Amino acid sequence: MTYTEASMDALRLDGDELADAVVATLFDRGEVGKFNTLMRYVSTAGAPLPDGLPDVAREYLHATSVPPSWVDWGEMEKARLFFIDNNVHISTALSFASMPACYVVPNVARLLSTTHGLDYPSRRMAETGQFTVYLMQPDAFEAGGRFIPAAQKVRLLHASIRHHLKREDRWDTRTLGTPISQEDMIGGQMFFSLLVLDSLHRLNIHMSTEGAEAYYYAWRVVGAILGVDQEAVPKTLEEARQFLDLYMIRHMGPSAEGAHLTRQLIDLYEEVVPGTFFDPIVSALIRYLIGDTCADWLQVPRTAWDKVARTVPALLGVLESIEDRSSFGAWALDRIGHLTTVFELSSLTRGRVMHYAIPEQLKKDFGVNATVPSTHRWTPPAPTVAT
Repeated sequence: MTYTEASMDALRLDGDELADAVVATLFDRGEVGKFNTLMRYVSTAGAPLPDGLPDVAREYLHATSVPPSWVDWGEMEKARLFFIDNNVHISTALSFASMPACYVVPNVARLLSTTHGLDYPSRRMAETGQFTVYLMQPDAFEAGGRFIPAAQKVRLLHASIRHHLKREDRWDTRTLGTPISQEDMIGGQMFFSLLVLDSLHRLNIHMSTEGAEAYYYAWRVVGAILGVDQEAVPKTLEEARQFLDLYMIRHMGPSAEGAHLTRQLIDLYEEVVPGTFFDPIVSALIRYLIGDTCADWLQVPRTAWDKVARTVPALLGVLESIEDRSSFGAWALDRIGHLTTVFELSSLTRGRVMHYAIPEQLKKDFGVNATVPSTHRWTPPAPTVAT
């Protein structure tokens, strides 16, 4: 599929018809509070829905309770094993590349700022980390899994933001298009898939082509469950590169909201890093992964540790070589990666389970495993030229 300015403009006008209708009905009937209260008890797939749940919500939950019929479960298992093998690196890429990339798109930064609690800036990262962990569990799509209910709630969360912004006339739809449009949802899917793979490559992580393709496939499945138009979404990594390049050229730039959210992100991870001596590595990693231009737009501080960050790929390359040559080394590094990810997530969530609720109002101040051949190293698709 070829993406053009015209095709992207068309995607900018579309939201999520199903979820938008559900949210509109819940607000019209004054049932949002009841829905949020009851949905706190719905956290695993296959669990009985609580009595008193609004009919429109019950119908939505039944309609979206199973993954798409076209899912290749073999590819999903490859993706899960890829995540296990690279979990700490994926977490790093999500934290220091994917989230800042969201912030470098002013419209997205503005949208995110409407739901960020200033007293709890880690909420967005905690929700993203928990969501990804749920996705990569063996039972993610089975009865008892936590991913499907989380995805159902996130989809309604997006619809509620669209609802508020339009109803309260706080979004210039004629100029900016639909808030959290299909273009933005696909862009977000690229941030959490292709951009993560790009970051792993930049960090010198050894990835097979099969593993990279499976990881991207898993996020295609996620996009479908979250209401992304499957006729428009990139099907291959090459198409994904074309979409992401054009999307960023169309929208990236500096903004006060983007800089503010980035500062919150840096402060958050400096709290997670023990002591204060290593704090500058947070800013240095962000700058290394997203580049100086985007980092300057987001007002990421320049520090003496910027040079240190450039040595990280060499160190990781050594560790990756140990993992490739030794089964015990692979086990030990995977175990360390798992424990690191668990520690990071527990720090972000502060021991809490994150609940994806429909906000009743916006902020007033708007503002792959060893069986996959490792000789076939993945190389990122080449940049494309906008047409």
